[in-house]
Amino acid sequence: MILKNYALPLLLLCLLTACQQPSGTSSDISQKIKEIPPLLDRPEKVWYGTEWADIQNRYVANRDQLIADPAHSEARIKLAEVFINEARITGEHGHYYPAALQMLDSVLAKDTNDKDLTFRALATKAGVLLSLHQFDQALQTGQAAVALNPYNAQIFGVLVDAHVELGQYEQAVQMADRMMTIRPDLRSYSRVSYLREIHGDVPGAMEAMEMAVRSGHPALEETAWAMLTLGELYERYGDPNKALAIYKEILQHRPNQPFALGAIGKFYLTEKKYEQAESLLQEAMDIIPEVGFYIDMATLYQQTGRQEEARQLTSEILVMLQDDLDSGHNMNLEMAGVYADFKQDFDTALQYLLDEYNVRPKNIDVNRRLAVLYNEMGDQAKAAAHAEAAAVTNSKHPELLELTRAISMK
Repeated sequence: MILKNYALPLLLLCLLTACQQPSGTSSDISQKIKEIPPLLDRPEKVWYGTEWADIQNRYVANRDQLIADPAHSEARIKLAEVFINEARITGEHGHYYPAALQMLDSVLAKDTNDKDLTFRALATKAGVLLSLHQFDQALQTGQAAVALNPYNAQIFGVLVDAHVELGQYEQAVQMADRMMTIRPDLRSYSRVSYLREIHGDVPGAMEAMEMAVRSGHPALEETAWAMLTLGELYERYGDPNKALAIYKEILQHRPNQPFALGAIGKFYLTEKKYEQAESLLQEAMDIIPEVGFYIDMATLYQQTGRQEEARQLTSEILVMLQDDLDSGHNMNLEMAGVYADFKQDFDTALQYLLDEYNVRPKNIDVNRRLAVLYNEMGDQAKAAAHAEAAAVTNSKHPELLELTRAISMK
């Protein structure tokens, strides 16, 4: 299930390294190679033409540079960028995010007068911390980076995300304005879209995400993510057929893109077209170990009365989430969802949500999840209090609106 094949094809590796074999004895080189996190094989379905070969080339070139010169900070940062890219595409978060942090921390641990290298290491590390859901640390690291370079759009994107996740929405808007001023592109428009949705401007959110999609190259992974997010917006706010068309368009540009396959599978699950949903979710699961696909499949098993399969898959999901936790990935919300939805263990789910709430009590999504759970547990007073906190930005999230109506009728 989990992709742990560390061996690149031998012939390809020989071709890649032939022109720049590191100097030193073979035993020295072997030991140095072991100290550098390996690149895992990608499933063949997500090679995407020459993209996978290009990634392998970049990995080997920078690995060999680092073997030849262990103090080469540029090579460490570029390896971290490779690892981050592969984490997003393959879902191997437990391997790649710690690997990226290892490279970046080794740069930041050195005394250097190169402000640009330090900035890049801090900015990249802040992005990894966001991916690990370590939002407070991501904010602190991002602020240290922006103190070195206040003219880089990427770092303001990191600050937008960190402020949003911590429930600091006014500051997030300010950072998004700075980002747009510096560079209005796919990443900037994506942040604007999310902030508009948070503040209840759903048409404006869709417009901004459409601009994000138009500003990206269709074949690139980041454009696929923008299209996926746009589709989710349409699906969430009442135009599922348009969402489905967008998911299918992703597959025209990036065949077998697992997140598009999973999104279509989830769409059919919502439509109760179980045979089509199961086929697509299984196809996505066979490509990468993304826990969201497994959760949707477990939901399908529940809805179709296959309780033993649901129970077995739930056990697998908990193992996957624990693997993420062990690698430093905060999975409180995901754990809460599994315990509430599949095990009906509301007390354990509540503890995970409260752990998250204690870290970021102003986040509207955390409050919405708490409101839903308290409502399920019959505690209307707490459900109402958290629903009110979740509505502070005028969010039009359908689950929140439905919950608010249900509470008001009791």
